[in-house]
Amino acid sequence: MSRNQQAVLGEPEVLEDEVTGAWLDIKRAASELRTLQSHDGSIEDATAHPRAAALVARIRAALPTFSAALPHDADYLAALDTDFARWSDEGFGVPDFLDSLVAFQPQQHRVNGLRHLVVFPMYTQNGSSDRLVEAVFVEVIWPEFVAELEAGPYSNALFVPIRFIDFTEGYDTNSAVLFPETVAMRSIPTFTWGAIFADREAARFRRVVRGASEITKLELPEDAKRLLDDQRVAEETFVMWDLIHDRTHMRGDLPFDPFMIKQRMPYFLYSLEELRCDLTAFREAVRLVRDESTDELTRDRARLVQYAVIFDRIFRFAITGTRVRNYDGLGGQLLFAWLHQHHVLHWTDTALAIDWDQVPDVVVALSDAIDELYWESIDRPKVAHWLAAYDLVAGTLTPHPASRWARGLPDDVLAGLPKGYTDAVLDDEFPLSMFYEALSKKMADVIESTKGITPAMLQD
Repeated sequence: MSRNQQAVLGEPEVLEDEVTGAWLDIKRAASELRTLQSHDGSIEDATAHPRAAALVARIRAALPTFSAALPHDADYLAALDTDFARWSDEGFGVPDFLDSLVAFQPQQHRVNGLRHLVVFPMYTQNGSSDRLVEAVFVEVIWPEFVAELEAGPYSNALFVPIRFIDFTEGYDTNSAVLFPETVAMRSIPTFTWGAIFADREAARFRRVVRGASEITKLELPEDAKRLLDDQRVAEETFVMWDLIHDRTHMRGDLPFDPFMIKQRMPYFLYSLEELRCDLTAFREAVRLVRDESTDELTRDRARLVQYAVIFDRIFRFAITGTRVRNYDGLGGQLLFAWLHQHHVLHWTDTALAIDWDQVPDVVVALSDAIDELYWESIDRPKVAHWLAAYDLVAGTLTPHPASRWARGLPDDVLAGLPKGYTDAVLDDEFPLSMFYEALSKKMADVIESTKGITPAMLQD
């Protein structure tokens, strides 16, 4: 047994098949329990309470096996048992799992291969808005080179990259994150971690980029081919990208109203914020490659981060999801158009080509433009910042012909509350270009096939 496996299993007398059996008990009970719950997580039908109580008892009965196998989560699992017992004893009202959520601290145990059982009533981002009981069995992805980056210039104490072992239906979706704010709880604590499924991100990247490169006849560089051929390399690349992206949300010359605070703003502002964080990861990857002191493994993954950012943005983000305020889609469109208009991306004779030697400086220039917008906006009123942000996007992408923003907002909106500005934004303020309209039709089946994807679904 390897050192990592010993860390996973804990006490040697706890056998892997016992853990597997306990997991299946929890998964089956949670899956049935979900069918009894309402949108807010409660179980309104009193006649279903006896069955729900039996299912909760089944989950609770499996927890001691995990407490023995995963001693690093013992406090959380004990609190989870108490939360489930209280929910059942009090008649299955709106669930409150604050105590177990506070006890769950995966960021304190970032060890490569270390496992966690996570069971909460929760919604899943890009999955389901219903707060149903979800169970996920995961393991941490924490390669040594990432640990060294995090311990050095890219500190991010909240970041926990993980991969699926198994999951309930709420994660058989496009969701690739596990965030504490999605859990049903009576009050909101200070959140201390955020987890991202790097295996799902890598798997859907590999499938989408392979399909898109074939359709567009793009000749991939050898390094980019490695991303498509090796799941482990792709996962490590995404972990490095996400580490830097995630920390960027709280760093830089942020406007007074940082974009990550939930508020009702024009969606293109979220586009710029997410793109800013991705381009910061790209910028840092370029810096690491050019730094002679960077070790070879880190330099290699930094080269791959650059390909990952560009291909995920222009091939997957731009054509995934609806056209209703799709801020990630807009960011992908913007990056593609910027590369094209700066003559490093070419669509000629129905084939795509990219001048890779010139790409780093052109992408960093877009990053500079967004950073400059942020720096200047500290001295601007909120709505003036919104207008400046729109001008930045519209300087590269063509707005919808019916856009009120493009024609110039009327005086009554300009003099009114910010809500009027937001209401004037079209759901699809920046429609897909003819290139993307054609690509999205050809890629529709590939994009749909990534729903709920895991690496096991890929044919390597």
